Amino acid sequence: MSKVTVVGAGNVGATVANVLAHKDFLREVVLLDIRGDFAKGKALDSWQQASIDHYSTRLTGTEDYKDTANSDIVVITAGIPRKPGMSRDDLISTNAKIVSSVASSIMEHSDPIFIVISNPLDVMTYAAHTTTGLPSNKVFGMAGILDTARYRAFLATELGVSPKDIQAVLMGGHGDTMVPLPRYTTVAGIPVTELIGEAELNAIVERTKKGGGELVKLMGTSAWYAPGAAGAQMVEAIIKDEDRIFPCCVKLEGHYGLNDVYLGVPVKLGTGGIKKIYELELNKEELGLLNTSSDHVKAVMKTYDDMKLS
Repeated sequence: MSKVTVVGAGNVGATVANVLAHKDFLREVVLLDIRGDFAKGKALDSWQQASIDHYSTRLTGTEDYKDTANSDIVVITAGIPRKPGMSRDDLISTNAKIVSSVASSIMEHSDPIFIVISNPLDVMTYAAHTTTGLPSNKVFGMAGILDTARYRAFLATELGVSPKDIQAVLMGGHGDTMVPLPRYTTVAGIPVTELIGEAELNAIVERTKKGGGELVKLMGTSAWYAPGAAGAQMVEAIIKDEDRIFPCCVKLEGHYGLNDVYLGVPVKLGTGGIKKIYELELNKEELGLLNTSSDHVKAVMKTYDDMKLS
C-alpha cells in the first residue's frame, strides 16, 4: 500500500487527507504544516474517526519533512489566500516562495509525483515544476476537475438531474479565462445543447468561471470540500492506475500549438502520473479562447520569472 503526503493542514489540505482516508486504499497519509501541532490535531481527529467510518488508513500530523520520506504522491495546498490590499504580484511572490520551498524540501526525502492545488494554480504548478526538475508528467495541477465539478453541479440543478450523469470538459487557465466546451458536455450521453437553451447555458458557464469568487462572497473564505475531493480523486486515479481522463494543469510542449505554458487540458492519469495528453479537435472559436487563456497565463508566468525567486 502507498504513502501520500499532503502539505498544508488548512481547510483544503485537511479535506484532501480526510477524503483519502475514507477511501481506505492507502497505508498512510502524512499531513504536514509549519504549524506542527495544528497538523497533528487535524490528523488525530481524522484518525479517531476511523473506527466510526470503517477505514484503516493511518493519518500522521507533522512539521518535519523527514516524516514524508518515501512518499509516492505529494499534494501541495500550502499558501496564503489573497487579502484585502494585496496585489496579484504580492500573492504570486509569497506563494511561489512557499511552494518552491515545499517542493525542494520534499525532494530531499522522496521522488514523488506532485499535485499542486495552491493558488494562483497555473503559475504555482510552474514554480513546483521548475524547482523539482522532474518531468512534466510528474508535476501538474488540480484545476479542471474542480471547474468541471462546479459546472456539472450548476447544470444538475438547472436540469433537475443527477450530477453523476453529466460529463464535461473545461480547458485553459483556472478562473475567468477558462475555456468552456459545451460541444463536449453530455447528460447520460445526450448533448447538453438539446436539453438547455443557449442563454441558460451561457449563464451557467459564466457562473462557473466565477465559482470560486461566489463562495468567497458567501463564506468570507475560499472553498475546501470540492477542491479537497478533487485532489483526492487525482491521487486515487494514480495510485490505483485507473487511467481516468481528467482536465489537469500541465506543461504544454507543442500541444494545441502552444509551448512552455501551463494550462488545463484533458489527460490520462494512472501509474507514473500523466500517461497521455489528449488533443481535442477544437473549432476556431474554441482555439481562440484557448490562446487568450494561454496569453493570460504566460503573462502571470512572466511576472514570476521577473521576480527571480530561484
